[in-house]
Amino acid sequence: MTKKLIIIFFLAFLVRLISLNQSLWLDEGTTARVVSQYNFSEIISQFSRYDFHPPLYYFVMKLWTNVFGYSEIALRFPSILFSLLAGWFVYLIGKKIKNHEAGFWAAAFFLFNPLIVYYSQEARMYMMVTFFITVLLYCSIALLLNKKTRTLTMAVANLSIFLSLYTFYGSIFFIAALFLLLLFQKRFRLLFLLLPGTILVLVILTPLLLLQLENAKQTLQVVANWSAVLGTVTMKNLLLIPMKFSTGRISFEPKLLFYAISLLWTIIVFFFVARGSRKYRSLLVLLILPVILGLVFSFFSPLLQYFRFLYLIPLFSLLLAFGTKDVWQRYLLLGGFLTFSFAYLLIPQFHREDWKELTRILSKNSEVYMIPSVSDPLRYYHNDVVVKDIHQLDSDKKTIVVFPYTVEIYGYDYRSELTKRNFFLKKTSTSRGVFFEEWQRN
Repeated sequence: MTKKLIIIFFLAFLVRLISLNQSLWLDEGTTARVVSQYNFSEIISQFSRYDFHPPLYYFVMKLWTNVFGYSEIALRFPSILFSLLAGWFVYLIGKKIKNHEAGFWAAAFFLFNPLIVYYSQEARMYMMVTFFITVLLYCSIALLLNKKTRTLTMAVANLSIFLSLYTFYGSIFFIAALFLLLLFQKRFRLLFLLLPGTILVLVILTPLLLLQLENAKQTLQVVANWSAVLGTVTMKNLLLIPMKFSTGRISFEPKLLFYAISLLWTIIVFFFVARGSRKYRSLLVLLILPVILGLVFSFFSPLLQYFRFLYLIPLFSLLLAFGTKDVWQRYLLLGGFLTFSFAYLLIPQFHREDWKELTRILSKNSEVYMIPSVSDPLRYYHNDVVVKDIHQLDSDKKTIVVFPYTVEIYGYDYRSELTKRNFFLKKTSTSRGVFFEEWQRN
């Protein structure tokens, strides 16, 4: 079994190298800009106050890129490492709760889960926080199973709480769910011993968080459809969580066929999750309760999107391993996950927005009109580009280039403005998910 474990982690690493150099998209472009343009203190003073995340991920990436550079592969490689480390702790949890075989299959389900594979290739904080939450879960289970409280395990648990919240605010839903579970189980001493890391990180982050909340309120007022982007409470956003946990990020036409396949596969997967939860109710609570807390919170501040709960997939994978009794069931689930994962990896239409290819079409030293705040991927691939605010279409040139990326979110009708100024659409250039337009004056 040890050889099998080594093989499966090695294969998981190789799988994550496939298409790793695909184009960066908007959020990854932001990561690249922040770590290349700001020093450590400037990340806090000039960027984080206007962002929606804590700064730890950017600090880690700043250290990493100082050594390994800013290529797509270099920017994404930390997420690969964090995903593999998280997978190792999933194995340890399964082994501790049940046995070596259960840990092996839980790790396999996690490592090849299509949503995990996708975000293992993303230069964002989601795999980093998944690792910290998985370590916290391991420590919490170890402390619950042992009558004696081990100082080192308790220290690592508190550190994991601190680091997870300093990486991603959404981890608070898991931490709160864990505390509520301990409260319900009357494990008051353990609950009390986990408070120092929580209190410390909240004290440190509160000043920054208050600034970010104020800026977020202003953004919601200025940007017409921003709340929809963040994730309002809708049945669709809620149902996407189990579906994406099972099928990953792919989507195809015809939609009716896609939804039929996705629904069938999700039902199969969650049948085994439900079966695994019969004996391990606490794990089911920790899987469901963070989503419920996030749902309630989203009525006040929208954030109900499936990728914000990525850190729950270790629990999801453990319940799958515990819910499958026969080998064929495990191979069925693993085969399904691999099918969806390889569909994403090997079919370019499922890859991220292709800013890389689109910028090759642009002429050098181009002047483009777009929303400046979403220009990071364009600047990453075309650092000579001159970006002008699309709200100020005052050019006296005969031909202008417009990137209408996210204008619908801002509720801006740029086409009407250009038509008023006697422009007509001459040409549209498209490359997977993004496009620009050339407008010419009559």
